[in-house]
Amino acid sequence: MTKTALLLAALMSLVMVSEAAAWSRNRTVSTPYGSSNLSASGSCAGGVCTRSAVRTGPRGNSLSANSTLTCDASRQNCSRTKTYSGSNGGSATVTGSVSR
Repeated sequence: MTKTALLLAALMSLVMVSEAAAWSRNRTVSTPYGSSNLSASGSCAGGVCTRSAVRTGPRGNSLSANSTLTCDASRQNCSRTKTYSGSNGGSATVTGSVSR
């Protein structure tokens, strides 16, 4: 099996096993330079997984990341879109797909 086929199989099994699963995470890390926070949540249903996260640094700057993973078992492919947004107004979007 090629790496692409293995990756596709792993992504599809993750989406299928995670049907209707939801989660959230909040974490704070304290250092001598201040505290950093992470707040994230996600869910999977119907072959679509979403995740949203916000990281805030000790100086108050933040980075948001929102992603969607969609897998179609009948077509044997998965695609992902992830958008990053910073507190300074910058943003970037990353997309990708894998198919068998």
